[in-house]
Amino acid sequence: MDVPGDLDDVATAEALIPRLHDAVGHLDVLVCNHAHGGDAVSLDGVTAAALDRHWAVNTRATLLLTQAFAAQHDGRKGGRVIWMTSGQVLGPMSDNLAYAVSKAALAGATWSVADHLVSQGILLNTINPGPVNTGYLDDAPAAVLDRFPQHRLGVPDDPARLIAWLVSDDGEWMTGQVLNSEGGFRR
Repeated sequence: MDVPGDLDDVATAEALIPRLHDAVGHLDVLVCNHAHGGDAVSLDGVTAAALDRHWAVNTRATLLLTQAFAAQHDGRKGGRVIWMTSGQVLGPMSDNLAYAVSKAALAGATWSVADHLVSQGILLNTINPGPVNTGYLDDAPAAVLDRFPQHRLGVPDDPARLIAWLVSDDGEWMTGQVLNSEGGFRR
C-alpha cells in the first residue's frame, strides 16, 4: 500500500499509522527507514532551516510514527519497531552535520523509548546499516571497496536480513539495542 506524504509535515507523520491501521487492521511491525539527506555541510555552513528539516523528518517523524504505532498496538506478542540510523556514533560525519545530529538523536533515544514500549509488548531496536549501495555507490572507486574487509559494498539485503531476524520470534530477546551492521567498514 502506497501512502504518499511529506514527513516534514506533523499532520502527515501523525496520520500515517492510523491511516494504515484503518486500511489493513492491527500493525505488528514498524520499520522507520525514511531519511532526509543532502544539505551536506559542516558546522561553518549549516543553517537553522537545514537543522530543522533534518530533525523534522529523521527524528521527530520517527518518534511520532512510533507513538502512533504503540497507540494502535493491542499488546499481542510480536510487536516490533526498527529505527534506522547511521554510523555517526562510530566516527565523525563532520561534512554532513545536520543529518548526523538528527540520526544520532535516534541512537541516543533508543534505550529510553525501548524501555517505555517493552511493557506494551513492543520491542524496539535501532540499526546502523553502514554504507549500503542503493545506486549511489555504483561508481565507487576501489579505495572505497578497500575499506570493507569483504571487498564488497553493502546491499539492501544485508540490513533486510537483520531486520527480518529482529522482527521474527528468534529476535524476541533483543530490545533497546543499537546494532552496527556495517560488514566491518573501516572508517
